[in-house]
Amino acid sequence: MTAGKKKICIIGAGGHGRETLCAVIDGMDSAQDIRDIACFMVDDEYYDETTIMGIEVIPSSKFDAALYDVVVAIGDPATRKKIVERLPADTTYATIIHPSAIISEWVEIGEGSIISAGVIITCNIKIGKHVHLNTRTTVSHDCILGDFFTAALGVSISGNCQLGSGVYLGTHAAIKQKITVTDNVTIGMGGVVVKDIQEAGVYVGVPVQKLVK
Repeated sequence: MTAGKKKICIIGAGGHGRETLCAVIDGMDSAQDIRDIACFMVDDEYYDETTIMGIEVIPSSKFDAALYDVVVAIGDPATRKKIVERLPADTTYATIIHPSAIISEWVEIGEGSIISAGVIITCNIKIGKHVHLNTRTTVSHDCILGDFFTAALGVSISGNCQLGSGVYLGTHAAIKQKITVTDNVTIGMGGVVVKDIQEAGVYVGVPVQKLVK
């Protein structure tokens, strides 16, 4: 877990937000009190609970960038990007890394990212800002993951892949080595990518094909 002296503000108190809190708790010193370390924040229209899982919930109208390091725990990349764009310019961000994640020293991770339990990231990898790698995702050597990239549970990314900004990989999706995927692509659950993807959209199947509505 990487954060400053400010309290960590987890934006979003849904399932992913609560899992993010668990990652923070798992990385705490035993002498620390989670109530002193983290809080949730939700939009005013959803503010109906003052505590969740024992920690404070604040409405977005009460946010003060001077008091918090933020992590946006919203799974959808486009929504996450919109939230970051509307936060004050002086907002600072935490990076949450579960202690069970295996990450070599030759990995660069951008601010605001969440690396969940059981993730393996090997070497010579660049991960953008506000990236989410969910439980048991693996990222092999020489990959580049763009800002607001999301990998759901159990995703496998082979070596030498370049995956763009706003890409979402569904649960157990797999990417062949040396693949390039452009920005704003969604790969459905269990999808297997064996060729470069140069056009934004939703792709499903084995191997994936673009879903035409």
